[in-house]
Amino acid sequence: MADGKFVEYEEVYPDRFYGTLKSEVNRIWAKGHVIIFDVDVKGGVSLKKYFGDQALSVFIQAPSVEELRKRLIARATDTPEAIETRVAKAAEEMTYASQFDTVQR
Repeated sequence: MADGKFVEYEEVYPDRFYGTLKSEVNRIWAKGHVIIFDVDVKGGVSLKKYFGDQALSVFIQAPSVEELRKRLIARATDTPEAIETRVAKAAEEMTYASQFDTVQR
């Protein structure tokens, strides 16, 4: 990160960083391919700032925080604590929707 090798990076969870290497973007573009990024909202905002009009940013939004909670509970793959952590993060992430080009539900 300190070497500037990433287009974007974020600390998504405490001590858990995720990012997109510039070298990978350049490698894929050199082949003439379109890139689809699946990143957290802060990464999406950063990518849009970096690429500007070259990028279309799409925010995928759950119908509501409560519906998201119900879906996570129904999956039965996470602990109640993990579900609440994810729901709290989703509620915060929803505040970024207006910074995207379009919102899909």
